[in-house]
Formats: sequence, structure tokens, C-alpha cells
Amino acid sequence: MRLTRRDALKAFGITIGSLVANNQSIARAAVSKKRPNILWLSTEDISANLGCYGDKNAITPTLDKLAQEGTRYSRAFTPAGVCAPCRSSIITGVNASSLGTLDMRCKALLPEKINCFPKYLRDAGYYCTNNSKQDYQIDWKHTGGVWDESSDTAHWRKGPKDKPFFSIFNFKVTHEGRLVNTDERRHKNNIPRLTPDQRQDIDKMQVPPYLPQTKTAKRIWAQYLEVITQMDYQAADILNQLKEDGLEDDTIVIFWSDHGVGLPRAKRWVYDSGLHVPLIARIPEKYRVGKQGKPGTVCDDLISLIDLAPTVLNLAGLPIPDYMQAQPFLGSNIPAPREYVHAARGRIDERHDMVRSVRDKRYHYIKNYHSFKPYHQFHITPEKGEMMKELRRLHAEGKLPPEAEQFMADTRYPEELYDTKTDPHEVNNLIDSPKLKKVLKQLKAAHYAHLLQTLDTGFFPEADLVEREKQFGNRYDILRQITGRKLLLKLYRICDLAQNPGPGQAIMLSKSMNEKDPAVRFWAATGLGNAGIIASRYSDKLIEALKDSSPSVRIASARALAKMDMEDKALPVLCNEVTSDKEWARLEAAIVLDEMGQKARPAIDALKESRKLKGNKYVARVANHALEALGEKPESKSK
Repeated sequence: MRLTRRDALKAFGITIGSLVANNQSIARAAVSKKRPNILWLSTEDISANLGCYGDKNAITPTLDKLAQEGTRYSRAFTPAGVCAPCRSSIITGVNASSLGTLDMRCKALLPEKINCFPKYLRDAGYYCTNNSKQDYQIDWKHTGGVWDESSDTAHWRKGPKDKPFFSIFNFKVTHEGRLVNTDERRHKNNIPRLTPDQRQDIDKMQVPPYLPQTKTAKRIWAQYLEVITQMDYQAADILNQLKEDGLEDDTIVIFWSDHGVGLPRAKRWVYDSGLHVPLIARIPEKYRVGKQGKPGTVCDDLISLIDLAPTVLNLAGLPIPDYMQAQPFLGSNIPAPREYVHAARGRIDERHDMVRSVRDKRYHYIKNYHSFKPYHQFHITPEKGEMMKELRRLHAEGKLPPEAEQFMADTRYPEELYDTKTDPHEVNNLIDSPKLKKVLKQLKAAHYAHLLQTLDTGFFPEADLVEREKQFGNRYDILRQITGRKLLLKLYRICDLAQNPGPGQAIMLSKSMNEKDPAVRFWAATGLGNAGIIASRYSDKLIEALKDSSPSVRIASARALAKMDMEDKALPVLCNEVTSDKEWARLEAAIVLDEMGQKARPAIDALKESRKLKGNKYVARVANHALEALGEKPESKSK
């Protein structure tokens, strides 16, 4: 019944618009009664550091006023801690881990049934514009017709007056890049509209405890708050244009940030520092349902930004596609509020990682599937920033406070649990707390259920994922075969065994080297490598696997042998793979060689050769880092 009614409304709205097309002002009024305009104001790389969220130093009058005129959401979280994976989820209503869009700068094909949601709005008569960031990590083969215009000049004003509009304005001034080069001259260019009394007092800055507590860190935090004020001016410009056009009463306005602050242990991570974001919705009275959007209200429901897609469709009176893994939080017939929100982290630029998280309103559970890696793997973008340099310097000097020092460790806890009410910065891991056993069990169960429900593709090594995409036509469908769920369960279990295996687990891992699926063999070899010398009795299987049909298995086996002090067996394979024609296998091999340190010296020529191969800047970044450690001068720094 709901779909039929919405379809009827859709047809009726379009008919009204066409009948009165000659009188634009009447047409706008008639259409708006059925379909609201929807305006998104999105910004980059900020946490909830706005005045309306209680930040005493923040100067954000425009957004504070927007919150007074609408609803502020106190528990809004992103599905990923970095822009592109998050935006792929927002634009489709599907988790990046399901789409295969979790790894930075990948390009995944979508199955034909999945579309970027603005296409449904356009089909229903909306004029849709994007100004201008997309960054969805999607191959556009099956996704034509998403926007009427996506450019730096896209605007609802360019559209026909007899159509409702959906328009996005993305503010870039708050991006991490503005905090990397932080000299005063550059910074002043980023904040041209700030008055002297809107500049921050460095001495009053309160830097999160997981960052250095130095003058430099406080200056960077002050600059962060100042670019937020500059963004507030830009938001005011768009809202003033809406008012000038007489469209305030016809337009639902939603403001959000794509993830948390662009600083270490925040952006890219699945702590609240990377996931908790501001979300504000202003809804004209005629479009409100119940208490939704009532001025000055605060909603503490759990919201994931993946829910934005079905929410917009619901506000427009359109059916929500069955494939969406999200739920609307505004409009008619909304479901019960979420009990949990989930997030994921995959490859971050040139470094592979795999982290998943789930939280309820208070407790936050994090699962590190690469617990054998450092918290802060070296990757160039944050390392260029002064904050990361401060962390590295103070760590080397032994002067970091304990809250910051723990995140410089060479390995991680396999699991983390935080009480965000008493520990909002998540620096006190309660994973072993007897009092929270029940909470931990519930959150682990929720995480496990989510993996199976969404069919998480992150358990495949990236080079292998690319090959499977060729086989199945897209990444989303890989685990949606008859045996897909069974395979995922096997991958989950073998991955868990691989983290910190003892002799007993090593036996099971060695047996899994005989499994048919290469992803299972990959995790088995990875686990044997993590076991190191204690698993050397199984080296024959690893040597045999150096000829495996899968490059990921060959590379993982070579890594394991290197950890068993058998570099003579490992290096010829790694040298071959780092110069192969498969770009993501090259990256996997380069990372292993980089991790080997001085043991990789015989691979110097291969590393130099890998930098010359086109198609993957990340390989050059890792190769340069490895060569520098070996005393070689990089030919050029990859941007």
C-alpha cells in the first residue's frame, strides 16, 4: 500500500507541474506542496566542534542558528572515517564494505540494480545538482544520469522553476589539507572573512588527550576552529541565496560533515574522533511529521550517514529500494531508531588495514583484524602534517603523554571497548572489564550479525578482490552466490585465527593452506607469518605456496618465510611481484618489502623499478619509504 500511494503521489505531482508550467510561481508553489526542495550543506573533515554542540571556542553563528530553527542530532556517525568510502555509502545507501568501495581510490563497478540515489529523484521530476565533490569510488558504467549538473557552478538556480530541486553544496575549506601546511600566510588565505575577534586564542585551546599537548598542537587546533568559522560564512551565503529566492518555506535543509577532524587518530579511524559528526536538519512546518524538525530540538537517536539516502527519498515521497542497507530517519512511516551503528576501515592510501566497529548509545566496540600492525602505519598524507611530526618527535624523545603514547604502539589490541560516556576520547580500553562482559557479548554479536547481513567483502585481499570483480561483474555480488555466506564464515574464522596464533592455531592454519579458495589460503599464510619462528615446521607448505595461482597467496607466503628467517626463499618472489603487471599485487609486495627493513636490501633494484611503473602512485610511495630506510635517495616524492 505504501508503494502504491507514493507512486500515485509521484504521478500527481508531475501532472500538476506540467499543467501550470506557463506560470512559474504558481508551479513552484503547487509542486512544493507535494514535494519539498531538499538542500544539503556538507563539509569535510570536522567533528562536532560547533557552538551548538557545546564547543565553547567554536564561532559558528550560522549553523547555531540553523540548529535553533531545526533539530540537532547528538549521535550522528559516519560509516567510515575517511571521505571516499563514506561518500560511496551516502550516495548509494549501501555499506562500502558490501560494495567493495572501502579501499581508498579504488574504482568498483556497481551491479545494475544499484544506483546513486539522486537518479531516483531525477526520474521523479527533481532537478539535481552537486557543487561539486563526488569522490564515490564508483565506476560509472551503470550509473548514468545521477546529476543534472555536477560542477563548481552547479546551483538550483539553473534549473526549471516548475521542478523541485535537490542540491548539494560541499565546503572544502575545512579539509585536512588546510591543516597540513599551517604557516600563518597560508592559513590567512584560508580564512579571508574572519574578523580579528574571530581569531582563536591559542592558549585557550583544549587539544584531545590522544594528541600532543604542545604549543604547536594548540596552534593547529586553533586553525582548525578558524576554518570551521570560514565554512560557517560559506553556509550563510547559500542559506541567504535560498532566502533571496523566497524558498525557505519550501526547502528542507540538512547540514553534515563526511567524517571527523583531519588529524591523526581521528580522520581515517573508527574511533568517535573520526566518526562522530554534526548533523542538523531544518524542516519547514508544512513538511514536518509529528515532532520531526521542531525548532530548537535535540534528537539523541543513533543515526548513520548511510541513512541520508533513504531519508531523502522518503522526504520526497519515493519508495526506498530493497537493496539499501540503511533506514530513513525523517518523513512518514520511519522505522524504530537504530540500536547500533557500524563503521569500517580498509586500505588507507598506501597501507592496508582492516578494522570494524559497532556502537550503541554508550559503548563502542572495535575489532582490529590487522592487530599485528602498528596503530600509526606510515603513510605520506598525515606524515606531512605538523601534528604527526609532533607525535613522531615526542614519541622518539619519550615525552608523549600516556593517552597519546599508546597509539604509537607497534601492534594493536585485537579488540577494544570504550565507555563513551565516561571516556569520550576513548583512551581507556575496557575490553577485559568483568563488569562489561554482557555489553561486550552483545556488541560482538551485533558486529558478527552485521558482517553476515551485509556480506562484507573486506576479507578478500585487494588484488584478489579485483580478479573476482572481473569474474562476477562487480564486487557486491561476489558473496551473493550460493556458497558466498559459507565462504564468508570460513574467512571470518581463519582471519580470527591469523591474528596472534600460538602452536595450536598454527596447526589449523597449516591445514587451511590446502583450502580451495585463495582468500582462505591468503589468511592462512598471513597467520603463519604472524606466528613466525614457532610455525617454521610448516615452511614446506609456504615454499610450495610461492607457486600458488594467486599473487596475494604468493606474497603472503613470502612474507611468512621472511619472518622465519628464510629471506632467500622469499625475496625472489617479492622482487617479481613488486614489478608485476597487477598493480594491487605490486602494492602488497612493496608493503612486505618495506616491513622487512634491512632484510629487503637485495630487493633495492626491484623497488627502484617498481617506482617507474605507471598506474599506482601508492606503490611508489611505499617503495620510496623502503628505499629511504635502506639508505637510498628517492628519485621523486609521490604526492
